[in-house]
Amino acid sequence: MILEILVPHLPESVADATLMTWNKKIGDQVTQDEVLIELETDKVILEVPALQSGIITEIFKHDGDLVLDGDKLALLDTNATVTAAKDSTTSISDTTTDNTDSDEHLSPAVRRLISEHKLDPKKITGSGKQGRLTKTDVLNFLNQASTITTAGNPETTNPPKKATETASGNDSITTNLRAEQRVPMTRLRAKVAERLLQAQQNAAMLTTFNEVNMQSIIDIRKQYKDRFEKKHSVKLGFMSFFVKAAIEALKKFPAINASIDEQDIIYHGYYDMGIAVTTPRGLVVPVIKDADQLDFAGIEKNINEFGTKARTGSLSYEDLTGGTFTITNGGIFGSMLSTPILNPPQCAILGMHAIKERPVVENGVVVIQPIMYLALSYDHRLVDGQEAVQFLVMIKESLESPAHLLLNI
Repeated sequence: MILEILVPHLPESVADATLMTWNKKIGDQVTQDEVLIELETDKVILEVPALQSGIITEIFKHDGDLVLDGDKLALLDTNATVTAAKDSTTSISDTTTDNTDSDEHLSPAVRRLISEHKLDPKKITGSGKQGRLTKTDVLNFLNQASTITTAGNPETTNPPKKATETASGNDSITTNLRAEQRVPMTRLRAKVAERLLQAQQNAAMLTTFNEVNMQSIIDIRKQYKDRFEKKHSVKLGFMSFFVKAAIEALKKFPAINASIDEQDIIYHGYYDMGIAVTTPRGLVVPVIKDADQLDFAGIEKNINEFGTKARTGSLSYEDLTGGTFTITNGGIFGSMLSTPILNPPQCAILGMHAIKERPVVENGVVVIQPIMYLALSYDHRLVDGQEAVQFLVMIKESLESPAHLLLNI
């Protein structure tokens, strides 16, 4: 039986998707639920699995193509055998060299480059999924090999041929020591750029700063982290304290948990906390729904799950939708101080930074304490400066005296 492999249903907010690298080629055997290809959208990566086991007999859409909801991607023969399928597709498959024939995971573009330059794919390190070779990997290998060869033979009159095309198929100018490469912006990166410009152009953004002494939080974590992890099977981090402190401050200053919709202000009676996460593809903000109803363990489990999904590219649209307030932590990269940009349509975002020991004055005595700078960016159209400052001060007080969070006072 011949089955059609179709683009899965896309959410209403997504108009189209871009095909990434096929994991299979014509004539390959696939098993049920095996991922055939991934689709890149503005927010997440969608996997297209095989509905049944069988043989890929035809591919209609190729790497980099733009596809719509329900488009036909390939045909799957559930009755064919591997031998029969390969015999019928010999004229279609790229069989230029023995090296490429033996590796079924190479895309047509990669096989062509390897064939042209007579390369051994086993000597090239792959950066794709599960270590697969990408076109960029081969081009970089060719450029590095050419640079090494030419440097070792400066008087060579006929230097080896260099790769002059980029991963997107466009031309690039390459020299022995200075290489350029032009690649298309990913869908996620383009969407992030669009939203950042939107935030700066459509909001009266202002930032206020403060600092917090993290000693009390550090002491609590040291004292209870082992018992906490043993009981809840998750580590006790700093972020859950900040989420709890932000929720208590948002309850007191509801305008900071609101958003603007044209001429209306929407005050949210719930607390969906966005946690900014950096991935290889760009910045994403998964949302902890109804975070005010979770305890510390529940918050930490959500954060841990989002981190795992972000690394594996398995975040869903539900994970990324909504959000009434966002927290971002540049401190994990060593940032001392920054101005976070709003995450529209939210009207405020809290920025955490690196914890550094600094001299501070306590009761007239200079002591060394672990200090973190905090930054709150807010939309001045909705939030007054006084509210923003008091909001940040309340977060500072809650973190320096965690009894406020534990006793809800």
